[in-house]
Amino acid sequence: MSTEQSPRAAHGPSALMSLLYLFAFLGVVFATAVAGGAVTATSVGDWYVTLEKPLLTPEPWVFPVVWNFLYFLMAISAWLVWRIAGSFDAAGFPLALFGTQLSLNLAWSIIFFGLKNPPLAILGIVVLDIAIALTIFAFLKFSRLAALLLAPYLLWTLFATYLTIGIAVLNA
Repeated sequence: MSTEQSPRAAHGPSALMSLLYLFAFLGVVFATAVAGGAVTATSVGDWYVTLEKPLLTPEPWVFPVVWNFLYFLMAISAWLVWRIAGSFDAAGFPLALFGTQLSLNLAWSIIFFGLKNPPLAILGIVVLDIAIALTIFAFLKFSRLAALLLAPYLLWTLFATYLTIGIAVLNA
């Protein structure tokens, strides 16, 4: 398959259908973000502030700004793969990986902030890192741009891995 346009995509979804699916991808991704934010809010103002944090921990306001930007890029990336593939059938495996990593992203919030379990969150975020990398490689077969849009997400999540490990070690 070509890296930017499949034969099917040349006769793919109409502009209106494509726009509707763009909003659907944005909706699913941001619904996950809202769910993660709701879990995070249960302990970010009390439990989290009591934790020892590693060097380079950003100010609290940085996290929602960065995450919202990354969620936007994630949705655009998945939409591009769907659009270039021309259908969910043609993009099924990469989009299944995308859904898996999105679910793992939410699971990390539940483990870290909901369960207040940084040691277990290490396992969760390492699995998330791997899932994001696999998603990038799967997206690369459809679109270099879609894969590149996920690169900042992988980098930030690797940074979050450092923070998670640091918090687990410093608060053991």
